[in-house]
Amino acid sequence: MDLFDKFERDLGPLGKYSELTPNYFMFPKLEGEISSRMNFMGKERIVWSVNNYLGLANHPEVRKADAEAAAEWGLAYPMGARLMSGETKYHEQLENELATFVNKEAGLLLNFGYQGIMSVVDALLERHDVVVYDKDCHACIYDGIRMHIGKRLPFEHNDVDSFAKQIAKAEVLAKESKGGILVITEGVFGMRGEQGILKEIVAYKEKYNFRLLVDDAHGFGTLGKTGAGAGEEQGVQDDIDLYFSTFAKSMASIGAFIAGDAKAIKFLRYNLRSQIFAKSLPMPLVIGNLKRLELLRSHPELKERLWENVNMLQSGLKQHGFNIGNTNTCVTPVFLNGSVLEAAAMVQDLRDHFNIFCSAVVYPVIPKGMILLRLIPTAVHTKADIEETIQAFAAVESKLSGGVYAEQAKELLASIS
Repeated sequence: MDLFDKFERDLGPLGKYSELTPNYFMFPKLEGEISSRMNFMGKERIVWSVNNYLGLANHPEVRKADAEAAAEWGLAYPMGARLMSGETKYHEQLENELATFVNKEAGLLLNFGYQGIMSVVDALLERHDVVVYDKDCHACIYDGIRMHIGKRLPFEHNDVDSFAKQIAKAEVLAKESKGGILVITEGVFGMRGEQGILKEIVAYKEKYNFRLLVDDAHGFGTLGKTGAGAGEEQGVQDDIDLYFSTFAKSMASIGAFIAGDAKAIKFLRYNLRSQIFAKSLPMPLVIGNLKRLELLRSHPELKERLWENVNMLQSGLKQHGFNIGNTNTCVTPVFLNGSVLEAAAMVQDLRDHFNIFCSAVVYPVIPKGMILLRLIPTAVHTKADIEETIQAFAAVESKLSGGVYAEQAKELLASIS
């Protein structure tokens, strides 16, 4: 059999909808400056699907730093992997400043978030080690764990009792195999907006010997007194052994970092395959990220403005009777009942008739029969954006419960059959 023959039989859970209005539901093209309103299909929409939490994407100081760095250095410098020929004092400066900001001894700059956390998990775990992880962890963590050939113990999402059972089991397995234990969770779970149970997990360090890795992509810059993330918010930053975050959220950029004690970071620096065998992060991104970090530290009003919008949006949705789950972060989920195709019809209505662009999440990410509309508020959203969105949601929810989208779903189904 030809390896490619299977592609005609099965394009996968997302690919099977590939013919459902190309570049509309999947691979949509948002155009214009990154802001709360952008152009989609030639028309301005209020956008709730861009992770520009602090509004840094088009901050004038950021744009200036990016442009000047590109003009001075170009996109090629430095050439080669950092281990061989791609090291600069600016890469080191960014690592050190990030580590200091999140209160860790040392930091390591990574080219990408997804690739970075996968490689971190792979480097940390040997066959005798045991990994314990929250079932709702991001796909990048799952892909890292899948490379581990030792014991893997998932615990129910944010369930302390489930964690307690798995960490006790992990200790027995680790003693038998003479390995160590790595616990992985997230500072903020990006779909439901809940913070990870960091404080509760840390409490078990008194009884069990394990190391804690936290992926805080959505918490960095948005949570904690200084913006240092979910650990700072919960008062347990010092108990997080390895703190990871990406620049793709609050920093509105490319790249990531991991920080922890100097011994662990030194090991990762010499064993992280995704960095050892990859070209160094280009200088304009490094310089640009230094400027973003400076603004994050020195302008607390950016985070304050973000949270004003978060509170206005979430309280307004709750006042209109919407279920936003247990979010205690900026991520704002709206849970509704309906099928995948009803979700498609509703999203189309929101975009075409209410000028609202947001992301819909359906099975298999969440249970069948549920729709999750995920909103990402930012510091650049306005009161008018929020009010208009809440009114639009009230209108489409009425249509959903009234069966309007169920009828439209039949038409959509016919179009892809």
